[in-house]
Amino acid sequence: MPIPEDVTGEEIDKDVRQELQSLPKTLADDVARNLVMVARLIDEDPENAYGYSRVALRLASRVAAVREAAGFAAYANQKYSEALAEFRAARRMTGTAELWPLMADCERGIGRPEKALDMAGAPEVQKLDKAGQVEMRLVAAGARRDMGQLDAAIVTLQSSELASHSVQPWTARLRYAYADALLAAGRTGEAREWFAKAVEADRDGSTDASDRLATLDGVEFMDALDEESADSDADSDADSGVSEGKDESGVDKD
Repeated sequence: MPIPEDVTGEEIDKDVRQELQSLPKTLADDVARNLVMVARLIDEDPENAYGYSRVALRLASRVAAVREAAGFAAYANQKYSEALAEFRAARRMTGTAELWPLMADCERGIGRPEKALDMAGAPEVQKLDKAGQVEMRLVAAGARRDMGQLDAAIVTLQSSELASHSVQPWTARLRYAYADALLAAGRTGEAREWFAKAVEADRDGSTDASDRLATLDGVEFMDALDEESADSDADSDADSGVSEGKDESGVDKD
């Protein structure tokens, strides 16, 4: 796959660059450039990001960072079985637990929520940092919902992190998940309160909490085409000088 000339591979994280030092320099540069493209495209163009990840994987399948990038790209394309295999491979190479929540979410993706719940109770969770533990809680709650256990999902999300007034990188998503679970359980008033709290914490627009809140408040959004149509109709009426109850001169008929 073609790579823009401005991508040199030097943009890659220094830890990844260090991993690639085990490869011949030319090969390392090629892999690095493909990994840069994965990182650059994975949010906006996951399909092409996946393509670059496959190239990197073909070139350097024994590098943990490559397997991890391939896992993220597959995950972004909802190829959960493939993502799980790549995450497992990366974990075997590094021995770290940081991919554990993603692996559990892949289990959900391939229809095994019970396995995800088993993983949520595994010793590996204690090795995660706070962000990882919150992510694991979100996955566990999602698994409960997959199994139709709404009340259990709500309880799973109730935690010191949810109750905290401080805003952390995970706060908006945690509050959003809690609000969504409450709404699914028919607890609309509480859901509205937590969607509002999610909006307060969502400084980078990572959720659609503001839209969900507006919907609960009965606000209807008009898309751009509807707005143009409405403006066009209004202009047409103005040009004709005719409106209901008036003749062409604009004088009341009555």
